[in-house]
Amino acid sequence: MDSLQKLLFSFFLHFLLSGVHGSRGHLFNFRPSKLFVFGDSYADTGNNRKTIANSWKVPYGITFPGKPTGRFSDGRVLTDCFAESIGVKSPIPYRWRKFAVNRLKNGINFAYGGTGVFDTLCPAPNMTTQIDFFQQIITDKVYTTADLRSSVALVTLSGNDYSAYAARNGSAQGWQAFITQVVNQLTVNLKRIKGLGVKKIAVCGLQPLGCLPPSTFASSFQQCNATQNDLVGFHNLLLQQAVAKLNNETKDTSLLIFDLYSAFMTVLNNKGGDSKFENPLKPCCIGISKEYSCGSVDENGAKKYTVCENPVAAFFWDDVHPSQEGWRSVYLALQPTLQQL
Repeated sequence: MDSLQKLLFSFFLHFLLSGVHGSRGHLFNFRPSKLFVFGDSYADTGNNRKTIANSWKVPYGITFPGKPTGRFSDGRVLTDCFAESIGVKSPIPYRWRKFAVNRLKNGINFAYGGTGVFDTLCPAPNMTTQIDFFQQIITDKVYTTADLRSSVALVTLSGNDYSAYAARNGSAQGWQAFITQVVNQLTVNLKRIKGLGVKKIAVCGLQPLGCLPPSTFASSFQQCNATQNDLVGFHNLLLQQAVAKLNNETKDTSLLIFDLYSAFMTVLNNKGGDSKFENPLKPCCIGISKEYSCGSVDENGAKKYTVCENPVAAFFWDDVHPSQEGWRSVYLALQPTLQQL
């Protein structure tokens, strides 16, 4: 990235992080009855199959509920926090819908860990396919039009499209164009969810990818990667513009951006005065070497990871995902926005 691009991205980032954008007044002027969730591992509560996801392995879930449940954390994740904040029980994962029909009254979680708006390196349904599942549920008349109008959608995207782009040797010169493609497809997805009858949608901005443990490892978990965060700023700027346009195009739908970037940075920089995280950039659960990750075992079942003594003192649970306490702190940082709901 040349100096001009860096300057522009830095300007965009400064402009973007002045607050949560894209809302036209309050998002909710009613008490939501259902929550529908689309996205990836930041929101997945058990959709991924046990054979492909470490989220079903010990030590995931050790804080809540005490065993692995498919959540990519030691406990609760973004979906659980959001559901609690709007007064709805965390919705059942789509894959388990037939085993707990009574829980459909709370909505459905379609999010799958590892996925994105496009196909990624993970064999899980992308966001378009997740919305296909939702459309089939509507076609099957599981929910009425009134149900949909009184519901809320949470849409998350935490960077799997970009990690897949990098893994496929995407060129550095192509980042801007690819980011534009990702946001354009996300915009198509938001329009489609709206078109299916959901009138209130919360979409998450991208968190600071340059502050995730794989990016801070080289500095012994002391410093974020500014170049990566500049690219995140460009993504978030485009998303802000797209959401503002969608809100201006319709009078019966409200979309709000949850600015996860500024919320993460508030916690990581201790701007909120919360000093319980001993080293916020260092993960609690980490593989003993590069070929292993949290939850990995060898052919004899021996653990190939270590877990910190106190997960409550860790912002990151593993190399990508916040801990339950991390998510709680992010939500506290989002309180000014949540109070508008």
